[in-house]
Amino acid sequence: MRHRFELRVYYEDTDMAGVVYHANYFRFTERARTEFIRELGIDQAELKQDTELVLVVRKLVSEFLVPARFNDMLHVQTHPLAFTGSRVELAQDILRDRALLFTSCATLACMNEAGKPRRIPEAIRSGLNGFCRRA
Repeated sequence: MRHRFELRVYYEDTDMAGVVYHANYFRFTERARTEFIRELGIDQAELKQDTELVLVVRKLVSEFLVPARFNDMLHVQTHPLAFTGSRVELAQDILRDRALLFTSCATLACMNEAGKPRRIPEAIRSGLNGFCRRA
């Protein structure tokens, strides 16, 4: 099972060639990751306030395959690949209809406000386990 996040490409998302500017793919996947985590029942603002923990991008490996263009309807698919005590690895694909445009693997780390790695809270681990079981 994959989490699905839909979006439309706006003029402001494109470059002079009329295609989506490369950095915007990272914005699109960030939004989708946020919604995926929200669907797990986690409010990241509350997580920070209650536990002083945040999830940060530690590593991104991405490939640009086919350009998206103004007014395209896209969807970002997100699903967990693996998680350990303090990290979670998520696969993310951006598609237009069934055409794969962009693929990425994001490794998120759980850290305290001082930047020290911390164990992923049980609520997130449970949500990830539940999502993986539904898959």
